[in-house]
Amino acid sequence: MLSILHLSLFFIASLVLYKFVPYVNTRYQNAAQAKKLGAERVPTLPSPDPLGVGFVIRIIKSNNAGKLLEYFQERLQIVSKQEGRPVLTFQTHILQSWLFFTCDPKNIQALLATQFKDFSLGPIRFGTFSGLLGNGIFSVDGPKWEHARALLRPQFARDQVSDLELEERHLQNMLLALPVEADGWTKTIDMLPINFRLTIDSASEFLFGESVDTQLSILPGRSGSENDQAFVTAFETSQDLIAKAFRFNDWYSIGLTKEYYEACKVCHQYIDRYVVKALSKNKENSLEQGEEKQHYIFLEELARQTQDPIEIRDQLLSILTAGRDTTASLLSFLWLVLSQHPDVFDKLRSTVINEFGTYQNPRNITFSSLKSCSYLQWCLNETLRLFPTVPINGRRSIKDTTLPRGGGPDGLSPIFIPKNTEVNYSVYCMHRNKELWGENADDFIPERWDGRKTGFDYLPFNGGPRICLGQQFALTEAGYIVVRLLQRFDKLDGSAMEGLDYDWNLTLTGRPKHGVNLRFHAADGN
Repeated sequence: MLSILHLSLFFIASLVLYKFVPYVNTRYQNAAQAKKLGAERVPTLPSPDPLGVGFVIRIIKSNNAGKLLEYFQERLQIVSKQEGRPVLTFQTHILQSWLFFTCDPKNIQALLATQFKDFSLGPIRFGTFSGLLGNGIFSVDGPKWEHARALLRPQFARDQVSDLELEERHLQNMLLALPVEADGWTKTIDMLPINFRLTIDSASEFLFGESVDTQLSILPGRSGSENDQAFVTAFETSQDLIAKAFRFNDWYSIGLTKEYYEACKVCHQYIDRYVVKALSKNKENSLEQGEEKQHYIFLEELARQTQDPIEIRDQLLSILTAGRDTTASLLSFLWLVLSQHPDVFDKLRSTVINEFGTYQNPRNITFSSLKSCSYLQWCLNETLRLFPTVPINGRRSIKDTTLPRGGGPDGLSPIFIPKNTEVNYSVYCMHRNKELWGENADDFIPERWDGRKTGFDYLPFNGGPRICLGQQFALTEAGYIVVRLLQRFDKLDGSAMEGLDYDWNLTLTGRPKHGVNLRFHAADGN
């Protein structure tokens, strides 16, 4: 009995030494390297338990409640109180992995631009995204990313992203879901799915040359392709499961379930049909024979540059994700805040009528005129400030390095980031930082953009070498839809949303958790 006890104690002691000695050694080496690089102590958010499991549980619970972003803001407040000063950067550990969190614009600029080569997307991003997006531009680093960027950049030239005839077709389909009743009002309707159907319809036509037309297939008495509907469902499911897996940090594979891979398979099979069709067309020969190109098709131009069907599929799915989600999220939050700010709604509508005419007699709606309409752009900017489409993101260090701020007693000294460490950054928290945006940082005030210049303190479309290629596509589409709907409708009723917080549903992007239940009033003469 004694020998068994001794063996047990020996085994426990050996296990402790096996874990403890490398841990102490790593901490010692990191401290020495930090001193060498001139870095100072960074505030630490205490873990609720030795393994950091409690953080994962709290993150999952907060996310399910639509409060994940507020959770991160609360962590900042906890560390700020602990340190006796405002803290924008801290470290903690989740499932035994050390993790840094920042919303400091200087640190975010370093991650995305000035120290771009010190960081990568990392294995968590590739591991969670690649099942759906493969080696697409949002999944990969290094030469693969450089190749994808070079492949896609020409497709977002100004004349490609300003096809407003395409947007008008899908706007008209959208209006079929907003019939006006005898009293001049539409019924109360959730604009969230309508916005996402609109943007996947327009994005699919831009990418594939033909739309999935989800807006039409959902209408009473209409039927759409079962393949189209299955794809849209699988596309939503895969994104939701990616986001859930991401919450486990280095243990992300726990969340990559059979359901995830089955959804990805449906998406791949659907996109492959378009890819095969594009690759089988002899475009050069048909153009040489005098056939004039009818309109720009992203897929066909992509197929001119590469004959690899998997590469084309990966890039198409990546751009479809961004093209659909970015604009739909922006429109959804914009309608939500406009319904709660009737003065802004009225001012924006007056601006639209003055600059672009009425619904029946529109004038001068172009890429340039939309961009130069100041109050429209202020409203879009303010929505993206408060509700950035990707509110939290991350990078992983590929070598021992530093970030410029967060260390020392005043938080102004560099901090040490060991090799292979995850650094999460939140533009949501940065966009609501009162030191950057004033005491009214949480309020929707478009006029704050009058004459305001921004840098890395405002990043709705990321920054640095990986800045979003499609930002003008998204802003042009959103601006056009807003102008046309404000020409069509002169009042907005958001009473169905009263009492509800601006909670988030976070997948790869963010959207309002409680929907956007509104009704519109038709303007006279429409």
